Amino acid sequence: MRIWAAAVLASSLISGVIGSEPINATSVLVENPISFPAPTNTKQITVINTEFGLKRVDSKGNVTIFQTTRVPLQEGTAYGWRIKLKDYQGEVKWREVLHLPKPPETWGTDNGEDFSISADGTTSVTRRTQSTPNGVIENFWTIAPGDPVGKHRIEVYIDDRLISTFEFELILVK
Repeated sequence: MRIWAAAVLASSLISGVIGSEPINATSVLVENPISFPAPTNTKQITVINTEFGLKRVDSKGNVTIFQTTRVPLQEGTAYGWRIKLKDYQGEVKWREVLHLPKPPETWGTDNGEDFSISADGTTSVTRRTQSTPNGVIENFWTIAPGDPVGKHRIEVYIDDRLISTFEFELILVK
């Protein structure tokens, strides 16, 4: 399992096209913005949109997310999340906790970031400080040989406050 991360500068959201089940909107889309008080004298954080699904990159390099809760277990498939913060610019410290049904054969990151794995190998924690010129944070993983099928969960925290949870399943491709 490899992690891919990117700071989004500006991109237009273009819907992806693949045959998969659509995401359950009540599980990942924020219908009412969630506000959290900021820890000291920094800005208040309000989430205005969340997305989870398959990463798609067009010919111009724009990244979109095809929303789904079913991720095909195919080597090289990238999946992940994007969170839009209301009227936020500057740096954000976030933490992602990824829970797997069983340990993968390997864990790995591409960016040498702050990354740790639980003793049983089923949970990883990624910490990052990310510049957000347009209020967007995101993170992606890429399917690698030995990744487990089954139910997975990602929890995203900002300043130790849970701001979003994404539940999804890695499925075998027929």
